[in-house]
Amino acid sequence: MRPQELIERFARLTCAHVADACLRAGVPVRCGPAGLAAVLPNRRVAGRVLPAQHVGSVDVFLEAIERAAPGDVLVVDNGGRRDEACVGDLVVAEAAAAGLSGVVIWGLHRDTVDITAIGLPVFSLGSVPAGPLAVTERPADALELATVGEWVVTREDVVLADDDGVLFLPAEDADALLDVAEGIRDTERRQAEHIRGGESLRGQLGFADFLAAREDSPGLTFREHLRSVGGAIEE
Repeated sequence: MRPQELIERFARLTCAHVADACLRAGVPVRCGPAGLAAVLPNRRVAGRVLPAQHVGSVDVFLEAIERAAPGDVLVVDNGGRRDEACVGDLVVAEAAAAGLSGVVIWGLHRDTVDITAIGLPVFSLGSVPAGPLAVTERPADALELATVGEWVVTREDVVLADDDGVLFLPAEDADALLDVAEGIRDTERRQAEHIRGGESLRGQLGFADFLAAREDSPGLTFREHLRSVGGAIEE
């Protein structure tokens, strides 16, 4: 999928829609940990993962950006550290000038005022004034993969991010997953419209029928019932 197409399609979706699509399609739901959030609200990111493992020096980011294509998202692995910032305004400015779509940091940022002025979407665990505290040996795969929480991501992944957080998808599955997500979105919008029109969600989903059916089949789950009636609220 072309970078601009990914951005345009995700602009009409949320990470929640796509996470539900992953669940429905049997694709692992790879969410960044809670707390990984936008520096400014109402910012969105969609693009191919550009991984970089931080070891205390900015050169790894510059080298990653040197290899980047427009629309990529710099995904920085600093091990989730909360005692130092690993990305500041100069790296964000460089990423913006190179045409990247955003920056996702498994760690902290600094220079919040300047990053805000640059305007490129940045997601991190928060901010702290201190920069890198030491330089360590750079691993051989520093530009090949990044770990974010429990997930390892590479150039074969895309990253989506919004006010709910960060989500990673296999690039080869992105188009199909967005198709599923769009269907879930449309179903949920219809359900919301019906609620505003006076029809309860319980009525739309046949909740009374589910309760009755569960009396006869105690093992029946609500998710199974939803699948039978086309409800989308749990996937």
